[in-house]
Amino acid sequence: MTTAATRRHPARDGLSTGAKGAVEALARAFAVEEGRYGVRVNCVGPGMLTDGMSAELMSSGQLDQRAFEVTLRNIPLRMFGDSTDIAEAVCFLASNRARFITGQKLDVDGGYAA
Repeated sequence: MTTAATRRHPARDGLSTGAKGAVEALARAFAVEEGRYGVRVNCVGPGMLTDGMSAELMSSGQLDQRAFEVTLRNIPLRMFGDSTDIAEAVCFLASNRARFITGQKLDVDGGYAA
């Protein structure tokens, strides 16, 4: 797991984004090194969700109504996802339907990083 923020950085997310960028680099490296053994390595980059850490930011007031509206306008689909959206992406990448995909990052973010 990584974050959509490694492609489009939101304010106040530097510490998280930097570490997750390293995870993406490791995933690409492992995909190259271990692919000959049939090992696939990919990342999923969640965007803003209605649950998890985003829910905490909203309920604590760190993401006020104005910030919420600005964030929503930055998402082309004009909605937040949820943990089910992320789980579906993970299941796809883990399945045989993704047998020819490795070393990639799939942002599940409503188009935020586009």
